[in-house]
Amino acid sequence: MFVKVLKSKLHRATVTGTKLHYPGSIAIDSTLMEAVGILPYEAVLVADLNNGSRLETYAVPAEANSGQVVILGAAARLINPKDIVIIFSFGLLTPDEAGKFKPKVVVLDENNKIK
Repeated sequence: MFVKVLKSKLHRATVTGTKLHYPGSIAIDSTLMEAVGILPYEAVLVADLNNGSRLETYAVPAEANSGQVVILGAAARLINPKDIVIIFSFGLLTPDEAGKFKPKVVVLDENNKIK
């Protein structure tokens, strides 16, 4: 049996832009992705603190150290620029592994820099 556990979290990212006509995803500063171990094209859950929207998509790397967090595709109808979001990734572990696992959590400032 496996359990789904939090693998990593970017907490309080500020959305820097949206692009509706794009084949769907979220672009995240690649430095931030590396800091928490989110891989390119990995599934992520995005929760919007401004309006309560939650959606699943996949992460694509944006320019390193750019601070970019861009909502791409249909999700741009749910999340707006300047909204504050939490970006989660999850993993499947055995119960024994899960009991010892510590997720990588990074808190961001208003410019998407690591606090």
